Amino acid sequence: MSPLAALTAILMGSAVAITTGLLMVLAVYGILGSDYPRLMAEIPSLLRSLGLFGVLTAVSVAAFIGAVRYRPWRWYAQAGTYGWIAVIVLAYWPTRY
Repeated sequence: MSPLAALTAILMGSAVAITTGLLMVLAVYGILGSDYPRLMAEIPSLLRSLGLFGVLTAVSVAAFIGAVRYRPWRWYAQAGTYGWIAVIVLAYWPTRY
């Protein structure tokens, strides 16, 4: 396995873990939401986070498969992975306003 594939595997594993954790939180919110209205107010931001990290998971899985199998499109998938990480950073970057 190349160093790029190993780094991509680490990113992919982290993205899968975060996405799985967010799905579990969503399930708990769905179960307890009727009893705790404050949880229901958090669902839009939870869905936003789930969408961001779900896309990162999909792109990083594609990048990993491309890197391990030396596909010609692997560089596009790698660029997509790091580009989407930049999107996530910008989404969570604090604003001054």
